[in-house]
Amino acid sequence: MKRRDMLLSSAAALAGASMFPLRWAAAEEKKAGSKKQKVLFFTRSVEYEHSVVKRVGGKLSYAERVLTELGAKHDVEVVCTKDGSVFDGDLKQYDCIASYACGNPDEPSITGAPPITPNGKKRLLAAVAGGTGFVGIHSACYFYYSKGPRLQSQTKVDPYVSMLGGEFAMHGAQQKGTMRVVSPDFPAMDKLGKSFSMVDEWYALKNFARDLHVILVQETEGMDIKGKSNKQAYDRPPFPSTWARMQGKGRVFYTAMGHREDVWDSEKFQQVLLGGFGWAMKNVDADIQPNIDRVTPEAGKLQRT
Repeated sequence: MKRRDMLLSSAAALAGASMFPLRWAAAEEKKAGSKKQKVLFFTRSVEYEHSVVKRVGGKLSYAERVLTELGAKHDVEVVCTKDGSVFDGDLKQYDCIASYACGNPDEPSITGAPPITPNGKKRLLAAVAGGTGFVGIHSACYFYYSKGPRLQSQTKVDPYVSMLGGEFAMHGAQQKGTMRVVSPDFPAMDKLGKSFSMVDEWYALKNFARDLHVILVQETEGMDIKGKSNKQAYDRPPFPSTWARMQGKGRVFYTAMGHREDVWDSEKFQQVLLGGFGWAMKNVDADIQPNIDRVTPEAGKLQRT
């Protein structure tokens, strides 16, 4: 498969700053008249809307602008919406569905955006199982947040959680955290080094699928467990934070990163996104043999023993 250097504009570049080079494994050079790849970016919010997906004055949000710019530069059309009824429409037109949704889609949106209908949910899951790629970012794992005890894994989870491969439990105060790279051969991850650190809102996750190919591990040693904000969130062994898995014929990628604007500006985070989209959209292949039991053997322990 051929590769080409690709440039990704950081959010700051949208205001005229310089761009920096990243590598994204691209699809084979397109033949004349071939179909342009298309991504649906869904950002409906319930209860709380993250600032990076909040629209002001009818303009696209911070995250939407980053992905739209990425698509424009690389001949990929990015369609941004908060309207859940989109899943009752034509999903076959999309090569990948990306989500930064937050909250149960059956509940009212704080922006008034229409919910995902029960049939729309079925069609979303069917589209992914049929071969449409899926990229979940940050609060996408909060999509069908269970109302049971937060730090407790369930034996039965929502079909969406099963598809995604994990679920939100809680988070503590924003702080500096470390991502350990355990799959450096996954697309675009070879430039991240053995680990990297940044400030973000780190999700504590649960209900992990046993077939996860873990890419980044959340290191919990040294994280703040003494603060007043959900201090127990990180008082646990290391656990998966970014991963890939197959759902039928569909490629599913998820990263818990992405709460803050400066994270979206980060070259490290953009590298993670580029690798995830490249793989999910079938522009590059990767060995995603399950490794969760090897790299995070105590991921299921939600509290230290």
